[in-house]
Amino acid sequence: MGRAAFAAVVAISLVVLFTPASGVPTGLSVSDKLVHCLLFAALAVSGRSAGVSVAHLAIGLVAYAGVSEVLQSTLPINRDGDVRDALADTLGVVTGLVVVGLGSRLRTKP
Repeated sequence: MGRAAFAAVVAISLVVLFTPASGVPTGLSVSDKLVHCLLFAALAVSGRSAGVSVAHLAIGLVAYAGVSEVLQSTLPINRDGDVRDALADTLGVVTGLVVVGLGSRLRTKP
């Protein structure tokens, strides 16, 4: 179940991050950063539920954040890479891993 959830969130992230600009809803830039943060938090939480180690997941997701921004600026999808998006992604990774860690501690307390 954990692997399927992680695969689904990865698929959603690919759609969100690589949809051409014409298909991306416009709005407040703050909401864009929130979407980035929540998306990468979901990747971190689902990745842990799939059994990926914290270290591998953190390194992989932060790399994915950076690479996705580079690809957005270089692929012919009319999107711009943004360092602030990558920072929001990284905040999401940290948030997701902290939430999972706190949840694990709460479950193991007698």
